[in-house]
Amino acid sequence: MGVRKYFFIAYVVCLFVGVMPCEGRQLPSDTTSRPADSAFIIVRNIVVKGNKKTRTNVILRELGMAPGDTLQLHGIAAQLENRRRRLLNTSLFLTVGMNIKNWEGRHADLVIEVWERWYIFPIPIFRLADRNFNQWWVEQGRSLDRVNLGVRFIQNNMTGRNDEVKAELQIGYTQRVALFYDLPYIDRTFRHGVGLIFAYSRNRELNDSTFNNKQVFFRQDQFIRQTWTAGLSYSYRKAINTRHQVFLTYNYEKVNDSVSHHNPDYLGDGRQRVSYLNLLYRMSYTNTDSWMYPLKGMLFQAEAEKMGIGPLSDFDHVRFKLRIAQYWTLYPKTYAALGLRAQVKTPANQPYANQKAIGYQEDYLRGLEYYVVDGTSFFIAKSTLRKQVYEFNIHMPLLPERVSTIPIRLLAKVYGDGGYAYSKRYGYGMLNNRFLYTGGIGVDIVTYFDSCLRIEYSINQLGQKGLFLHTKLDM
Repeated sequence: MGVRKYFFIAYVVCLFVGVMPCEGRQLPSDTTSRPADSAFIIVRNIVVKGNKKTRTNVILRELGMAPGDTLQLHGIAAQLENRRRRLLNTSLFLTVGMNIKNWEGRHADLVIEVWERWYIFPIPIFRLADRNFNQWWVEQGRSLDRVNLGVRFIQNNMTGRNDEVKAELQIGYTQRVALFYDLPYIDRTFRHGVGLIFAYSRNRELNDSTFNNKQVFFRQDQFIRQTWTAGLSYSYRKAINTRHQVFLTYNYEKVNDSVSHHNPDYLGDGRQRVSYLNLLYRMSYTNTDSWMYPLKGMLFQAEAEKMGIGPLSDFDHVRFKLRIAQYWTLYPKTYAALGLRAQVKTPANQPYANQKAIGYQEDYLRGLEYYVVDGTSFFIAKSTLRKQVYEFNIHMPLLPERVSTIPIRLLAKVYGDGGYAYSKRYGYGMLNNRFLYTGGIGVDIVTYFDSCLRIEYSINQLGQKGLFLHTKLDM
């Protein structure tokens, strides 16, 4: 009973947070009057049911089908499953079902039944200030001073166009307020979108230098760092799987004189404040079975960024970044994955604040979580072999029938990573400007919304071993 209570709490939290829609049920096809000798059917009508908030034309846009399109009878179940997952990946629905009905010769109707999720809710914020759980738990002694608390108010699907408003209020290690609005469709062709960005934060402590590939923090009682960001975004999405985005932001950062004295190179030349315009272009291609925990398909993301535009900008660099991941099904319940992350930034002579390479955010090698490798350019290659070893369901009788069954999957894995970071100014650490490699074994626990807990035992090239915990995608 204790296990059931635990997973019930986990489910309610995930449902409230809205990380990702769960897998819906595939409705059986109505084969009445189905032509046995037809190689394909023509979709006569597409009927959508259950969408009280979401506009039908938005659903049809994400579906990628229209009346008059054809479906091959051979493999029709797989075709419908692919379309169903497209709708689930929008994060608009808890379940999606598809049914082929009213067969007449080569024509039939496609009936889609959706169950919309909650769209308005506050989400509590509990966020670690450190780069990963292990660094906070081991190196920072599980200090609650390095925890951020707050609330995030989210209004999803505000106008029925899958638009989203986020407002954040955070206290703790970093005090922060932020407001974001994203409208993916502003035209009748459902291709163009716009967004607004605003954020302000301040800290009493900051990472102002690195020693032996470990972050060094500088702290005072008063606030020593403040940042402002405001800007606009534009998106273009002609195809279902490909999206182009442009972000134009104004950025301002200020530190007090103690920071510039402690490390004059933090912002460069002993400066206490910098401001600059930043232009970022991003192209994303996603064609996977799941956006949160993919096992089949491909991810591709490319970025080009110009930090510093015009004479009033204090920073000046150009950055190119690439992320590629390919996922395969080798055998039933056996999966392989290869991933690449790479960055090139020029010029190489940058202030410390612009020298973050391996070890920051999601750009890390499994087994080197305790280290950072500063630099302007890097690459990381990752490989993983997974095998699903166990799966079971937990039934929650108090929940609605459609979401009363919680699926749990356990996948065992082996993995190996390699990488390299180049730094012209900070190349004196034991891990800088040299090839890095790690490996290990682990277990992924995957449940509702394809959310995942990764438990990994890794070893790095220094001979160091350890158990590491993660909750985000490893590619």
